[in-house]
Amino acid sequence: MGIFNFLHKKPKDFFTDAEEQEIVAAIKQAEIRTSGEVRVYIESKCNYVNALDRASEVFLSLEMFNTKERNATLIYVALKDHQAAILGDTGIAAKVGADFWNDEIAAMLGHFKNNNIKDGMVAIINDIGDVLHTHFPYDNVNDVNELPDDIVFGK
Repeated sequence: MGIFNFLHKKPKDFFTDAEEQEIVAAIKQAEIRTSGEVRVYIESKCNYVNALDRASEVFLSLEMFNTKERNATLIYVALKDHQAAILGDTGIAAKVGADFWNDEIAAMLGHFKNNNIKDGMVAIINDIGDVLHTHFPYDNVNDVNELPDDIVFGK
């Protein structure tokens, strides 16, 4: 499928069932090793000039700030606009600098340019899982899955 073909699909129809399951499996795998949470939000168009502004709005609407250690991370993608952002809550943001998030966005967009959307998503989820594990390791006594692991599809 060429890059222009996917631009005409609705976000929910963009991934095959197998690809969607692989992304969700990557989220679950990342969260097994950490108390942190990862969410993915995909929509067609970004309503803002800056994707990070839209990611902030989505973060709030999904109530991702409601984690005990404030260590949730949102991966935001606007398919038709070719925009993406990664937003970490205050707990994880205090542990990693802006360079980490910027490097992850650049890597993800690199995958996207090569039409490896699903692979890019999985790679970034794995990287975020690694950094969350480093700073917020899994606690088998107190840890619970605080946020759903499914992909959220906007318009």
